[in-house]
Amino acid sequence: MKFGLFGACSGICAQPSVARRLAIAAEKLGFDSLWTGEHVVVPDPREVPSPVDPDFPMLHPAVGLAFLAGVTSTIKLGTGIVLIAQRNPVVLAKEMASLDAVSEGRLIMGIGAGYLHQEFLALGAPFAERGPRTDEAIDVLRCLWNEDKPNFKGRFTRFHDIQAYPRPVQAGGPPIVVGGTSDAALKRTVLKAQGWYGFALNVEQTRDVLTRLRRMTTKLDRPKHLGPLEISLTPGIRLDHASVDAFAEMGVHRLIPMLPQDKQSVVMASVENLASEFLG
Repeated sequence: MKFGLFGACSGICAQPSVARRLAIAAEKLGFDSLWTGEHVVVPDPREVPSPVDPDFPMLHPAVGLAFLAGVTSTIKLGTGIVLIAQRNPVVLAKEMASLDAVSEGRLIMGIGAGYLHQEFLALGAPFAERGPRTDEAIDVLRCLWNEDKPNFKGRFTRFHDIQAYPRPVQAGGPPIVVGGTSDAALKRTVLKAQGWYGFALNVEQTRDVLTRLRRMTTKLDRPKHLGPLEISLTPGIRLDHASVDAFAEMGVHRLIPMLPQDKQSVVMASVENLASEFLG
């Protein structure tokens, strides 16, 4: 089992001094990865299903993770998740290729369609089209990362006679990990991604989703070049050895517990306790 940490660029960790201390300690202690989420805006006042209060600080993933790349050398850096349907995929391809370049190939690109209609409205992005836009955007990214002469003609994005360098350091581009538990998200995982990412799920919820995912894998023709699916999870429960064993037995490869978001001392104590208990 690999262990990451979620919340590396939000809450108290949006402060550079705290994020730096966290990243250096996490790498030294042997954590596999640091992860951060994304919301450009959130509703004010807070409305369900918004995950945070309006004044909760969240650094933009590309900026926050690039900063962490500069103070570390080996730990992986994950987006958990980039809301891809809200973005211009051509700009996003450049952003993520640049992040993979400055981290020297350490990016794991978690993506999702998004779910806050207020955020889509503020960005001028069509909420009802988020599913097909997500699917097409993945193809756009890989086209710009890999084709000698990028050429794309899709429903939402078209280009030809262009180039975008630098290309990602990782061959084929950063691994793409799909977040979400809907049938559409699981289908996207099987057909277009190297992995799946679950957020705030307990043991039974995770088992149910992975059962559905495996059932879908048997029905769909997964492209061989994507390789075996890697399963990552931010658990919605406090981890102990029994739950870690249960997650491992059902096929989870990486656990990414959420860090406390309020005090630096609590964040660092949590990191040290997790390392002592699970990485010792």
